[in-house]
Amino acid sequence: MLKARFRVVVGEKIALGPGKVELLTALAETGSLSRAAERLGMSYMRAWNLVRTMNACFREPLVTSIRGGRKGGGMKVSEAGLRVIALYQKIEQAALEASAPSWEELNELLAFQGSGPKLIL
Repeated sequence: MLKARFRVVVGEKIALGPGKVELLTALAETGSLSRAAERLGMSYMRAWNLVRTMNACFREPLVTSIRGGRKGGGMKVSEAGLRVIALYQKIEQAALEASAPSWEELNELLAFQGSGPKLIL
């Protein structure tokens, strides 16, 4: 299996990577940091630290808090956050397409069993 894992590094911090994109996606779907963290099998504190790092590394916050009320509080992925998810996925797809010819050649040289290796980003 071939895996490409892109990371956006700002200074010494990883501003964005596959795990952070997964967290943003889960957060966009659930509207709750605790539910998103639970879905991904991570602690709330770990998820909160990842959100703080992302927000610090981008010009606009990727995640914003929603104040409590009758429906309770939560967190929301901002428009900038949704755009970051889409752009990251676009980079992954472009890399997959660019890698396909070389991957086919490399795949022919591999010894494998079962259904065979796959190119995974």
